[in-house]
Amino acid sequence: MDALTEDQPHAGPTPVAADHCMPPPALLPMPTQSLRQFAAHERRKRQAPDLWRTPWFSRLFVFGGGLALTAYGASEMYGVVNIGAITTLKWALLVLFVANFSWIAIAFTSGLLGFGWLLARGGARPSVPRTLKARTAIVMPIYNEAPSRVFGAMQAIFEEVEASGLGAHFDWFFLSDTTNPDVWIAEERAFIAMRRRLGPQARIFYRRRPKNTSRKAGNIGDFVTTWGGAYEHMLVLDADSLMTAEAILCLTGAMEADPDAGVIQSLPLIINRNTMFARVQQFAARIYGPVIAAGLAVWSGRDGNYWGHNAIIRTKAFADHCGMPDLPGRPPFGGHILSHDFVEAALIRRAGYAVYMLPTLGGSFEESPPSLIDLAARDRRWCQGNLQHSRVILAKGLKLATRQHFATGIMGYLASPLWMAQLIVGLVLVFQSAYIRPEYFTNEFRLFPAWPRFDAERALALFGLTMAVLLAPKLMGLLIALFDKATRDSSGGGPRLVVSALVETIMSALFAPVMMVIQTGAVMQIVFGRDTGWSPQRRDDGSIPFSSIVRRHRSHVALGFVTLIAGLLISPSLVAWMSPTIAGLILAIFLSWGSGMLSLGLSLKAMGLLLTPEETSPPPVALRANALAEELARAGLDEADGVLAIHGDAEFRALHEAFLPPFKPHVRGVVDPDRAVAEAKLNDADSALEASRWLRPKERNVVLQDRALIALLARLPATAPPRNE
Repeated sequence: MDALTEDQPHAGPTPVAADHCMPPPALLPMPTQSLRQFAAHERRKRQAPDLWRTPWFSRLFVFGGGLALTAYGASEMYGVVNIGAITTLKWALLVLFVANFSWIAIAFTSGLLGFGWLLARGGARPSVPRTLKARTAIVMPIYNEAPSRVFGAMQAIFEEVEASGLGAHFDWFFLSDTTNPDVWIAEERAFIAMRRRLGPQARIFYRRRPKNTSRKAGNIGDFVTTWGGAYEHMLVLDADSLMTAEAILCLTGAMEADPDAGVIQSLPLIINRNTMFARVQQFAARIYGPVIAAGLAVWSGRDGNYWGHNAIIRTKAFADHCGMPDLPGRPPFGGHILSHDFVEAALIRRAGYAVYMLPTLGGSFEESPPSLIDLAARDRRWCQGNLQHSRVILAKGLKLATRQHFATGIMGYLASPLWMAQLIVGLVLVFQSAYIRPEYFTNEFRLFPAWPRFDAERALALFGLTMAVLLAPKLMGLLIALFDKATRDSSGGGPRLVVSALVETIMSALFAPVMMVIQTGAVMQIVFGRDTGWSPQRRDDGSIPFSSIVRRHRSHVALGFVTLIAGLLISPSLVAWMSPTIAGLILAIFLSWGSGMLSLGLSLKAMGLLLTPEETSPPPVALRANALAEELARAGLDEADGVLAIHGDAEFRALHEAFLPPFKPHVRGVVDPDRAVAEAKLNDADSALEASRWLRPKERNVVLQDRALIALLARLPATAPPRNE
């Protein structure tokens, strides 16, 4: 551990007092909000009215332009199908096309707005404040994460903020909802080691909730109600977040300068990714993301959105107006709201506070899932959370722009089944045209039979328009990157940047049909009442076993072959048109397998493809975080047995017991089965090693949070001598 302390100003370890695990409580009430009741007079008055400018022109450009483009596309599609009789299937195709095209039309006009704004602004960034007045809590919710990663990242951010000279304005909190008992103990050991490294002056704290009620929203809510009264602001990180001191100070300075601000969001970029799939995402987020984010920020103005992390929040405003209600009924549409961040932004904006983004701030980072299957697992939870917003979108008092944010999130998942339905209807119509004989004798008099026909030339032109609208934001992001010398040079140079964009576009096109089918399945599961739960994310690079990949994607491959055979029976030209979709589905197993491979990602990196500026010139905070994570991982805390760690270290055991919540007296006649079994196993065990082997996860949790059972464990020898049979 010496490498971790060589640049610290103090010498030798510093004791960690148990009462320094968390600061004294500073209670702040957080009433649950109503979605059905809100009166306009409850909205606070603006304290800085000069800062409030509604971007009407930008909104007219985005939504008016999107509407005009959709109307043109709809008229062209009507012309495509308006050859001969318009059947029910043709009307269905027209309706599905309009729904899908409107979605990409608004994305196009929003991206065009962001493109123009970035060209005009030239990437100007907010200035770093020289002084600060208020106190800010930096909070990192964690849930069964590798402690070496999260503690390494937090220490790197802490050190950079301290070096700025303004570190006294910040306190740092690990808010653990971890349920894995071994990870919990590893977190405590990592926290104690970190406090000893950084010294008693480091205001770094750790709290674990015994039950993760309401998940992340409940975790943040527990912090706000118990300690939030001591802090004017809180800056929320995610477990994979990294932020530079400059970004943190700029967000804090912006919040102090704007008394009406409730949430100020940064644009997190993806870093530290090496698998093929993650590198594609990393490149896309870095090159295309700024254009999309800028457009969203410009038309949203002060009616923006919150993405749940890497943002600063006015604590009392959050407490007063963001108490998360549960939705009536059972999951998946009822119960706890999974995508709570959108709702928190809606509620705090309803109350009269501004919510906005600083799209050119920089210095805000996150990581991404390492493979297609990992993305799908996370996406399933997001899908349920966004579809729950269908029950929030009409809540009383919300701003129109807020309702649009909800609609965008909902459509982000409904788009997949709508696209799939459009493809199916199109296939049926082509099949009908090729195989079903015309009805010569209909109820109406017709001179000629009612052939199901299409305007092929107009259909080709409409397909080209759709592809242009879909791909235009990528082209705009690429142009912005090419225009900026620093971005261009640090992404491998102009030619490699263009080739990288082509690689990303091809790979995304192949992954798209697989994700379409996966998201369609997720939507159908939710519609039919299947809850997702909340599993921890896999964040490390690495592959999933091939057998698991085959099981996950075999239905997608079968669908691809069925589509191919049906297309060949109808028309070879139809197969040519659908080749990206068919190829993506047929190759789903190998695409998914390759998506998580480090070797493919590193090969692309060696060729200078899919490079990003943050990869070729990593920010110092990322280098420091990675170095600390490697050092901590080598110390072995991540994989250590929590029960044996408690048994083998009396000093740590005493600290652990001091960190536990106050003792709750036993209620007579009430027996906890897990505790009873754990106590019986401890009494029956000849050694701590044997007890550890016997205890199941729930029983381990019970032992580690029960002082009496810990004492029973401590009395056992580490190992027992062999028995004479």
